[in-house]
Amino acid sequence: MRAAVLRAYREDLSIEDVPDPRCEEDGVVLKVLACGVCRSDWHGWVGEHPRVKPGQIPGHEYCGEVVEAGPRSGWKAGDRLIAPFILACGSCPACQSGQSNTCFDQRLPGFTEAGAFAEYISVPRAHNLARLPDSLSPVTAAGLGCRVTTAWHALTGRAALQGGEWLAVHGTGGIGLSCLILGRALGARVIVVDVVQEKLDHALGLGAEAAVNARTEDVAARIRDITGGLGAHVSVEALGIEATTNGSIECLRPLGRHVQVGLPVGHTAHMQINMNAVYMKNLALFGTRGMPAWRYPSLIGLIEAGRVDVSPLIAREIGLSGASAELRAFDGPTAPGVAVISDFHR
Repeated sequence: MRAAVLRAYREDLSIEDVPDPRCEEDGVVLKVLACGVCRSDWHGWVGEHPRVKPGQIPGHEYCGEVVEAGPRSGWKAGDRLIAPFILACGSCPACQSGQSNTCFDQRLPGFTEAGAFAEYISVPRAHNLARLPDSLSPVTAAGLGCRVTTAWHALTGRAALQGGEWLAVHGTGGIGLSCLILGRALGARVIVVDVVQEKLDHALGLGAEAAVNARTEDVAARIRDITGGLGAHVSVEALGIEATTNGSIECLRPLGRHVQVGLPVGHTAHMQINMNAVYMKNLALFGTRGMPAWRYPSLIGLIEAGRVDVSPLIAREIGLSGASAELRAFDGPTAPGVAVISDFHR
């Protein structure tokens, strides 16, 4: 099959013919219909992600059609499925308690085993998979395996965002835009923060109530001003760097909730954090990563009912050979929206 392979950090992915994947007893082999290009892929591409080594096929935001099903998979050929990026074991204490995104024995296609920057992918532990609704195109669905589900769990499973609350979103990439769209669907009043005015204008067009340019404004002070002097109830950090993490913490009102969604790895793994703000305002800090697979119906149901439209996230469809350019773009401020690989032959 045709695949994009990481051979050296910060070098273009190598487009190669590699062996077809093997189907495991509890898994499926999918013909990949679409795969998103995510900032987490970039962390692996630059060598900051501790689990991504040369020889890896990246890609963890994917959906596909079953071409081979293992006898214990529960699926059949022709089924169209969405895969979470965390494939949980289903039997450890975390899984048994419903928190499969914290599974003690995770399998991670795109990070620790072959991912979906390829024509086909082997997906073990198929009990984690969810059916792709007919009403949802594969390109739109690709982000449901990571950015959209991560944002949904951050807002509902961690921060318990309520209608009418102020939600601040720091960073307007895929996660940030997902938080904006989902936050509005939950009835929150959303403020977006970024350093690229074009991305802020895009977010305002998607329904953000206010936008703050961190390049020219004091973020915390401006958000307090927008919210009547109090600050946001919930603030999401969607980039994974020190400046936006502190901006997220400092913009909160007393008893506010900060959610760390951005991935802090490599040089950003250790930060100088304003813990005095946490102490003085009695703040709650939440970490979050992925979403338990059993929560898919709660999100897909909203999408099928027309209450959430995630299609505005998609800015461009690309071929497999275009993935390298998208990864390089993450080195600087990116354009609005996200890229999805939809053609694996060019």
